[in-house]
Amino acid sequence: MGTLWDEDAETAEAVRTAVDVLRGHRIAVLTGAGVSTDSGIPDYRGKGAPVRTPMTAQQFLTDDASRRRYWVGSHLGWKAFSASSPNAGHRALAALERAGAASGVITQNVDGLHVRAGSHRVVELHGTMRRVSCLHCGQVFDRRDLAIRVEQDNPWITVPENVELGPDGDVLPHVGDDFVVPVCSVCGGVLKPDVVFFGEFIPAEKFREAEQLVHSSTALLIAGSSLVVNSGIRLLERARRRRMPVVIVNRGQTCGDSRATVKVDAGTSEVLTELARELTTADGTAPAAP
Repeated sequence: MGTLWDEDAETAEAVRTAVDVLRGHRIAVLTGAGVSTDSGIPDYRGKGAPVRTPMTAQQFLTDDASRRRYWVGSHLGWKAFSASSPNAGHRALAALERAGAASGVITQNVDGLHVRAGSHRVVELHGTMRRVSCLHCGQVFDRRDLAIRVEQDNPWITVPENVELGPDGDVLPHVGDDFVVPVCSVCGGVLKPDVVFFGEFIPAEKFREAEQLVHSSTALLIAGSSLVVNSGIRLLERARRRRMPVVIVNRGQTCGDSRATVKVDAGTSEVLTELARELTTADGTAPAAP
């Protein structure tokens, strides 16, 4: 075990216990926003996070002003995501999968950083900002291509000082009154990023894919999620019913702490890096079960 937590005996002991609990298992991983904070992407539920006022699907679909405001904020958010890089935590999870210690990653994040880090089996529960779909004809667009259109139609949006952001990363209501909302180039229909809006349900087939990943594993590692979103708790309960050990790594309390086999209250990048180091061998494979 490394010396990262030598001055914090309780955390060091929790990490050692997590290693012992996970060793020899095939691990399903569930991640939340806390895994991406070290990449510069805010965690809206962590300690000190601003109050978030997410847009609902109903607002987006029925109110033109809300849709304009959403697209300004969504474009700026996508630009921030695309400029971010995977951090040590993302890379550690990819290493665990390559070694055969992890069966894959289920993520509540839409930033695509697990894929960019090299993880192959990634279930994106809440969708991805990489794609945009037409709600009328179903045509799918690459977000990079759509971004070019957005900036051609709204050249002012490329100048940061022309956009006033609110504390939750969204744009303030009066911003974007002249914004030209992108429409489907095939049928002129309404475009929506392939993400689950507040108030929408996760597609049933996507949740079944996540369940299958948990069922094909023998342990569950939850990292960077407060487990406020119901889907996370449901997957935790699936693991508990199968009597799988559950390790939670998160700064601060989560809604699943009382149900975890081990809780590590520390940063995900550091802990996941340590877990990957301890649960893989020098040649990049998982050690045999004791």
